[in-house]
Parts: sequence; C-alpha cells; structure tokens
Amino acid sequence: MPNDAEAPLVVIVDDEAAIRTAVGSLLRSVGYEVSFASSAVELLESDILTKASCLVLDIRLPIVSGLDFQKRLADLGGNTPIVFMTGHADVPMTVRAMKAGAVDFLAKPFRDQEMLDAVAGAVERDRKARQERDGLADIKARFGTLSSREREVMEFATAGLLNKQIAAKLNLSEITVKIHRGKMMKKMDAKSFASLVRMAEAIGMKPASVTSR
Repeated sequence: MPNDAEAPLVVIVDDEAAIRTAVGSLLRSVGYEVSFASSAVELLESDILTKASCLVLDIRLPIVSGLDFQKRLADLGGNTPIVFMTGHADVPMTVRAMKAGAVDFLAKPFRDQEMLDAVAGAVERDRKARQERDGLADIKARFGTLSSREREVMEFATAGLLNKQIAAKLNLSEITVKIHRGKMMKKMDAKSFASLVRMAEAIGMKPASVTSR
C-alpha cells in the first residue's frame, strides 16, 4: 500500500466518465493519488506525465488510440509505465502493447484486485526507474567536478591501464598520476575500483575510446 506522504500519482485515461470514476475510487481507496484525462490528446497537452508513476489507459480513445499514444510517448522519450484496459481485446493488440513495454493488459470487466496488482507493478517499475535516473544524475554531477586531467586519468584507469602506463600516456610522473587518481576517486565517491568502472559505464565512458591513443 502506498505511503500517504509519498503517494504515487496514477493517471486514468478513458473517455467514459463512469470508468474513470470507478477506477479512481478504487485506487484512492488504497492510498494512490489520482488524476484523470478523457483523451490521449488532453494528456499530451498537460505536464502531468512527468509526475505520473503509472498510466491506466483505455485502448480505444478518440482521435489518438491508446496504442498510438504509447508509441508517441516512447518517441518523445517518455517512459511512464502503462496499464492498458479494454472491452475489445484481441491477441495482436495485446501482443503489440506488451512488446512495446506495457505492464499489463486488462480486459473489461476486470476484478478490482487485477487492477490493483497491475498498478502496483507499474508503480514499482517507475520507482526503480526513477531511482536509476537519480543515481545516474548524481554520477554525472560528480563527474562534472573533475578537472580535465582527472577525467583523463579516470578514462585510462577504467580502461585497465596501470598507473605507470597512464603516466607514459600523459607524459607525467607516476606519483603525479597517483595524486590525480586519488583526487578523482574521492570526488567520484568511488569506494572501490569496481565501483568506479560501473560509474564509467553508466555515463558512457567506453574503454575503446582510449585504445587508439
């Protein structure tokens, strides 16, 4: 059950007011924050997508269908987890939605617990994704504090070069490389060399970029 102090936002998109009300009441009853839209167009024109932890989306919507919205959202770089619901499901439609990353596909009428389980799975996926994005942003911020020399040392070190090899590459003394390396490790808050390598991979620092130097 969501914590009231940090209740995830679930956006329900359906052109039937009765469905929006019923699903909204169900989700509010277990602690979710709920918002509504009657069409995908309405949703695209709002700024709520960046705040939403889950979209409960009807397949058959006016103007822009749920599946077309899913594709448009992906094209825009959006990654809010989607739970689809429909009264007219077919296998190709379900396969297309799931291959495109939908969390679940519920046929109307669905049981309350089916909806709650699907939304819980979507919210958990969103929580993990946000956690990963926050972690990456933190790594990038720390990387931004490095001097150009410290970045070079990090690049060579994570490519597997020893201090003496880095020294030769940069025309520095080995002790100078050790000093830069120590400062770099501290600024990156790297507890081990393995964690530094993972950070380099996370920000896209490729070992191949140093092999041709």
